[in-house]
Amino acid sequence: MEPPRVSSSSQQGELPDSSDGDLELSAVRHQPEGLEQLQAQTKFTKKELQSLYRGFKSECPSGRVDEETFTLIYAQFFPQGDASAYAHFLFTAFDADGSGALCFEDFVIGLSVLLRGTVQEKLNWAFNLYDINKDGFITKEEMLEIMKSIYDMMGRCTLPALRDSAPAEHVELFFQKMDRNGDGVVTFEEFLETCQQDEDIMSSMQIFENTI
Repeated sequence: MEPPRVSSSSQQGELPDSSDGDLELSAVRHQPEGLEQLQAQTKFTKKELQSLYRGFKSECPSGRVDEETFTLIYAQFFPQGDASAYAHFLFTAFDADGSGALCFEDFVIGLSVLLRGTVQEKLNWAFNLYDINKDGFITKEEMLEIMKSIYDMMGRCTLPALRDSAPAEHVELFFQKMDRNGDGVVTFEEFLETCQQDEDIMSSMQIFENTI
């Protein structure tokens, strides 16, 4: 589930002390929240936040990243497929305030949920990803868009090779289990209950989290 970018930054050598990190955080045009506030909002330590910020700053010197840049960076990790559609959905999920640009706070708060959140926190994040129009429901069409984007991104590395109909079949199976009252949409309560009670779906959700 952890993205290569974060993995590489977290494996750097000795980290600076907090005073050095605070100096770093003031060195860009967009200044993030203080380390202590971000530490309270996330499940990262101060040193982890410093390391994450170094990696973020190296890619985004201005302190913000737009969707085009985010897509270019993300696509580097999936050269075997087309990651553009999934990167769009992922960017939207990270961009909590809908500003059209990710700052360090957006990035690290979302990452904290994905890497260290509770099961319910992760499922809440996943529901938000699938709920493309943010109306509080997941439709079959929305789920299919996300599934197609994942299969497109994985490309040739998906084994065994998938049929073109695989995303639609996957969505049909999911929807039969999740849409408990048969009204054509999945509510958050239905999504949460189904994922927690069905090991196959929870396992599949973990597989797709590996693309984050």
